[in-house]
Amino acid sequence: MSQANEILFQTVGHVGKVLLNRPQSLNALTLLMIRELHPRLQVWARDDSISHIIVEAAGVRAFCAGGDIRALYLWGKTNNPITVRFYLEEYQLNTAIKKYPKPYIVIMNGITMGGGVGLSVHGSHRIVTEKLAFAMPETGIGLFPDVGGTYFLPRCPGEIGLYLALTGGRIGAADAIYAGIADFYVPAAEIPALTEGLVHTKDVDGVINSYTRDAGNSELANTQEWIDGSFCHGSVEEILANLAEERMDQQHTDWARKTAQVIKTKSPLSQKIAFKQMRMGKDLEFEECIKLEFRLATRFMSGHDFYEGTRAVVIDKDLLPKWQHARLEDVSDEVVDGYFESLGPGELDLSSVL
Repeated sequence: MSQANEILFQTVGHVGKVLLNRPQSLNALTLLMIRELHPRLQVWARDDSISHIIVEAAGVRAFCAGGDIRALYLWGKTNNPITVRFYLEEYQLNTAIKKYPKPYIVIMNGITMGGGVGLSVHGSHRIVTEKLAFAMPETGIGLFPDVGGTYFLPRCPGEIGLYLALTGGRIGAADAIYAGIADFYVPAAEIPALTEGLVHTKDVDGVINSYTRDAGNSELANTQEWIDGSFCHGSVEEILANLAEERMDQQHTDWARKTAQVIKTKSPLSQKIAFKQMRMGKDLEFEECIKLEFRLATRFMSGHDFYEGTRAVVIDKDLLPKWQHARLEDVSDEVVDGYFESLGPGELDLSSVL
């Protein structure tokens, strides 16, 4: 058991069980949780008596709604270097999950966003329920889609990854499976029986398959053609210009206008960086993507928009952020490129990660 009880560990037979235990905070990921989970996974990876890992969360609302943004805001406002340290250790944990040598089974039951995505989407067996609300909403608080978003979002079908990155749109179980973000749909009512079955077997795939059901129709699949047609362009400005065009079909026109309105509410700097990030990510290996994200995170933590976006959305909740750049056209290519430049000796080292 964790000293602070924010994250609980249990060994049952040949299974290592993890329980995120901050339901009152939607299981938001803290630095303490990161620092307890990573070494525990390392121990279990070397333990021949442990065959697989099950990761769940307490409460009925969320798997993990993201990182502890309020703590990051307060640390950053006092120039505390632990702000960057949080990202360093989080990204090392994300990498360990991606490279994990044993089945890493995660139950994404409820809100799964930001830091919670980093704990789940890189696992080997990603199970979702009808309660899933998945999103990468970072550009809305002046940040960027991280925790491996540079890798997995560009690998979604067509332009869906870029669409999710720029809009922060929430998707459910069927969409997550269609997008390749999840693998299996199991009704929430059957999760206790599923986890109990996994405890008593080493046949992970057989047990999961026996509980897997049809997730139903995917809205992303239904709008794939629209998404691809609007998000295939060479800049955020061009995407917005396309979305502003009239369509023959009123439903398509309404979708385009709503999508454009959502994009315009986000940080212009974040949107331009996310666009470049998504285009670069499709050609990079996972660890290259994580190293790139550490460059971006380091620079965002010393910038303006993250703190202003967090103030507007999380702290004061007035939803009226005053971004550093008021318009997309105010964000120069030179400014964007600067976020991607090497950190020199400060680059993220993943050589010794599990």
